Amino acid sequence: IVLIIIGLVILFVKKIKIKQVKSTIGASEAQVKVVRALGLKKIRDEKVHEANDQIKGMINKVCHLVKVEEVK
Repeated sequence: IVLIIIGLVILFVKKIKIKQVKSTIGASEAQVKVVRALGLKKIRDEKVHEANDQIKGMINKVCHLVKVEEVK
C-alpha cells in the first residue's frame, strides 16, 4: 500500500499483481488488445498495477486468461 498525500487528504493506493496464465491464441481481437494493454506479452508474464477502476474493468474482460493477486 502506497500513501499519497494531497493537501490534507491521504489516499491509499492498492497494488495488484496480474499474471497471464493462458495463451491469447483463440481469444477475440479485443481480448488480445486488453492483455497487451495490461503489459502482458506471453504466458507467465507478471505486471504490477494500481487497483483503479480502469484496470479492474480490463481484468474483468480477460479474467479467464489472467490471475490476480494483491501486493502487500
